[in-house]
Amino acid sequence: MAAKKPDELPHIDVAYVARLARLSLSADDVTVFGRQLDQVLEYVDQIRKVDVSDVDPTAHTTPLRNVFREDQPVADAVDENDVAANAPRWRDHTFIVPRIIE
Repeated sequence: MAAKKPDELPHIDVAYVARLARLSLSADDVTVFGRQLDQVLEYVDQIRKVDVSDVDPTAHTTPLRNVFREDQPVADAVDENDVAANAPRWRDHTFIVPRIIE
């Protein structure tokens, strides 16, 4: 395998990748997808060249904040007897379900 020059973009062998993925592509498809993938790689190369040395690493583009409220009991909650009436099995304020782990 020949060494790649630092500024040389890789070329994706679309026909080879299609064979690996067991895809049937026409010669036109291979040409179109090859051009599209080359454009994607050119764009990624542009992004790679951007100086981000002054940018702090982050997992999100915007700050996250907790949007949940504190749990508070409410007077108009569902009546427990109504819930129990619809449960196949109910005991001590709990649904009884079949055991699935042995």
